[in-house]
Amino acid sequence: MQPQFPRVTILRNILISLSVATVGMTRPATAEPENLQAIRFESRVIDPLAGEICYSVALADVDGDSKRDIVVATENSILWYRNPSWEKKVLIQNQTPRDNVCIAPLDIDGDQQIDFAVGAGWTKTGTLHWISRGAPGETWTVHDIGAEVSTHRMRFADVLGIGTVQLVISPLAASENRPGVRLTAFTIPKDPAKSRWIPTLLDGELNRMHNHWHCDLDGDQSVDTLTASREGVHVVRRTAAGFSKTFLASGTAGDTPDASGSGEIKQGRLSHGKPFLVTVEPMHGSQVVVYQQQPESKKDAAWQRLVIDDGFRRGHAIWCADLDQDGADEIVFGSSDPSNKADYGPGISIYRADPAGIHWTRIVIDTGSVAVEDLVAEDLTDDGFPDIVAVGRATHNVKLFVNSGKPR
Repeated sequence: MQPQFPRVTILRNILISLSVATVGMTRPATAEPENLQAIRFESRVIDPLAGEICYSVALADVDGDSKRDIVVATENSILWYRNPSWEKKVLIQNQTPRDNVCIAPLDIDGDQQIDFAVGAGWTKTGTLHWISRGAPGETWTVHDIGAEVSTHRMRFADVLGIGTVQLVISPLAASENRPGVRLTAFTIPKDPAKSRWIPTLLDGELNRMHNHWHCDLDGDQSVDTLTASREGVHVVRRTAAGFSKTFLASGTAGDTPDASGSGEIKQGRLSHGKPFLVTVEPMHGSQVVVYQQQPESKKDAAWQRLVIDDGFRRGHAIWCADLDQDGADEIVFGSSDPSNKADYGPGISIYRADPAGIHWTRIVIDTGSVAVEDLVAEDLTDDGFPDIVAVGRATHNVKLFVNSGKPR
């Protein structure tokens, strides 16, 4: 039986001071900054029942009108919600193995129109596909790429440094007789529908890799890959000899290997431009954790770990975006299960940092209406302020939270 969730009658803006802890010390609860501008959102139900499980959400201009649309992967469908009416259209349904767990948009075949890569069948074999549009009113065509056990997340990035992007996938769990999951980049061939997508192994030693993220972490103009796994946080980089993996942090220390390490991962920037990483720990865990690189004198040391909140059940989605356009990123976090701690899920919280990234203030924007499986934050209303789209697991729904922030 699915868990029952409380009914939400109004969208709340609750500013909550947090106890912030670092390794070896505890900080007092932060006071609300004098210049704190409330971040307010108006909630809109895009689809009250998109599927049994809404696994993943992506934003892309599907129809070429220069507006970002919402695209959702459910257990058996890929659904398109057209901006701004949010009319729903089914792109594919029952055309891939059950459980479409991840999706990534790109013009794959070079026809100047968006296509999508799709990871399916993830609880079983794990299959990779891409879909292209058919005639108006028809479902899209599914093309097979290959199979990878436990395929869980995918993104497009030029990790090979060849001038065009590849499809990078991270499985959740390794298959038998392998030391870890195969973090793999698939090169898109000239004829993607008929030719083989050549795989390049980036790393094969980490386990329970819930997600990966691409960025230029060291500013050398090449794409790095951040990973969050049972072994903690690592960065995978291209080298002259191939690819190397560098340890950044061990994550949380649990009683068992599967209760240790890190889950989701994203990168953001503080007001002075310094990068930070944010994770959920452990995988499906209770903690929201921020990492900052040590000072120059300790640059080779593990990144400094800061637990900015704790008490959730099944923390499952994070994003970084400058929601109030003040030059610093906020953290958007979503959990999917009820907690014993009041206002700690399921739902969505935002975390805002002081300039040093030490004290973080929590803003609750939703409690109970979305059992968050995935979320993204980008501007969908063309007002300059990123909005939030969240999709639910037990709640089965798609919701848009429109950012009503005003210019300072």
